[in-house]
Amino acid sequence: MSLKKTLLSIAVSVIISTTMAQVKGDDDGILAQQAANRDKAAIDSAVNGWWTASMKDHASRIAWWREAKFGCFIHWGVYSVAGGEWNGKKVDGYAEHLMRKEKISRQEYADKLISHFNPEKFDADAWVKMIRDAGMRYLIITAKHHDGVAMYPTAIGDYSISRSPFKQDPMAALSAACKKYGIRFGFYYSHAFDWEHPDAPGNDWDYNNPGGDKNLHGGATWYDVHPELLPKAVKYVNEKSIPQIQELLRKYHPDILWFDTPHKLPLSENIRILQAIRAVDKNVVVNGRLARSGSISFGDYKNTSDRPAEFYPVDGDWEAIPTTNESYGYSRFDNSHKPAAFFIRLMSKAAARGGNLLMNIGPEGDGSIDPRDTVILHSIGTWMQQNGESIYGTTATPLPVQPWGETTRKGNKLYLHVFQWGNPLYVGGLAGKVEKAYLLTSKQPLKVLRVNPKDISISLPATAPDSSCSVIVLEMKDMKGDAVRVLDTRNITNVLRAFDATLHGKGFGYGDGKKAAYFVQGWKKTDQYISWKVRTTRDAVFKVGIKYATDQPPGNTYEIHIGKNVIRAEVNAAKKQEIITQALQEVKLPAGEYEITVKPTQISGSELMKLFEITMQPNS
Repeated sequence: MSLKKTLLSIAVSVIISTTMAQVKGDDDGILAQQAANRDKAAIDSAVNGWWTASMKDHASRIAWWREAKFGCFIHWGVYSVAGGEWNGKKVDGYAEHLMRKEKISRQEYADKLISHFNPEKFDADAWVKMIRDAGMRYLIITAKHHDGVAMYPTAIGDYSISRSPFKQDPMAALSAACKKYGIRFGFYYSHAFDWEHPDAPGNDWDYNNPGGDKNLHGGATWYDVHPELLPKAVKYVNEKSIPQIQELLRKYHPDILWFDTPHKLPLSENIRILQAIRAVDKNVVVNGRLARSGSISFGDYKNTSDRPAEFYPVDGDWEAIPTTNESYGYSRFDNSHKPAAFFIRLMSKAAARGGNLLMNIGPEGDGSIDPRDTVILHSIGTWMQQNGESIYGTTATPLPVQPWGETTRKGNKLYLHVFQWGNPLYVGGLAGKVEKAYLLTSKQPLKVLRVNPKDISISLPATAPDSSCSVIVLEMKDMKGDAVRVLDTRNITNVLRAFDATLHGKGFGYGDGKKAAYFVQGWKKTDQYISWKVRTTRDAVFKVGIKYATDQPPGNTYEIHIGKNVIRAEVNAAKKQEIITQALQEVKLPAGEYEITVKPTQISGSELMKLFEITMQPNS
């Protein structure tokens, strides 16, 4: 079977199985079939025609993005004027969702926000220079977010900043500044979710529209439950979404377009929008959230979670979008800004796994950058000026997880990103000859000892060059990695994350990777289990611990097998979701290779638990 036919078969089977799973009667069955036929026709047209042809240019189109690794996401709109406050009241959550959260009418939103949007401190040159100095290589800004306001003088519709006192085109200014400083430029455009347009999904307070918080007309699958409503959304796509996207392409010639919330429209519409993009520009990079089905991602790369703390496994090109605090748009009340070290380490983790980091900032309504973001950007920039070589243009590591940090690769060079400094540094699972070893910042040479055919040891200075992440370069000959991770047996706590485990059995999977969600979930059957392969280089004793979230009743039990050691434990009962960190017991492991497994023995509630990690602390 050809690749095109295989992809088509997989995608259609996913569509049919997903829709038919919701069938309750004959009418539902007919609707499910209509939905499958509609999306099948769109997939068929794409796979057997224009999309497959467009992917012939994929490698050249995405080359700059693969090299860049680190970009800046900017959420800036008229909502930034409010800054998370409405009528004197603090509004929790994403500040850019103000219109939806407060159910503000189209007219009131225009009167109180668009008409007051006058960012006198906006300086495109200063913005882009700061972004460049932070080591970022591309910039994506909201040209239109869910509130429907075009942040540029558009010829399509009247809901734009042309109605404001601000008589500039900030998108044109940013595009010019990016060209000046060698930064790739692009737009976020909310194609499927639009709260001002009477025909678009999302606004169920001004209009009787689907896609909103009230779950009208069948909720998430409204276009299948009530296909008679779809022409209305198609009208919005034809009259606003596609025309504005094509306007952005022709007017500003962006390098990248970024989309979100594709589930508000059926797959057929999302594919049609991508086709309209390719009709105008075959070179613009398009992210993976516009159109995807089954095993096909029609975009140029995949996306992982928003605001991640960890990364679940993803094949191919991918990108994650953390933000400096917990809101994407500016919020005067959100003081949860993370230290620069968090983003430096997160960037290292992403690069080690072959991904990009698109870090978000939310400028204020007056056009100034939040001083808290400025501090973070400056600190990251200082690190990138000295260590950027270990990020830009790198590929995923060939090595297993290391207890002290992360590793990236570029050609014959291996970059060790050391978070926990200790002498000597034991690098497990690395075969090949080390021809040179040195600190990246100072070029100070380091002594390397080949411990065995799979491992090396590096003698380090007493003090780390950088407390957040120090980088060591190994220039290699015949570099080869091993899949089995080596446990530290001296002083570093080994963290076996669920995201790094192998999942056995069907029906369960990963959380989205946020701080409170980097777990395995949907653990409902006793034949589902997870495992890690590990190795110890000497006899050692470990204190074993576990971290999980639960809201389950009593009675859930599990076993952890580590060699001949069996740990039997019960999941703590909880009525509300709680995160539990629990010490279990000590285990003694002779030098050797092991498979560590976590298996349910009894599941009394709806799932065993949401497992974050197993920890193994050396008791030396």
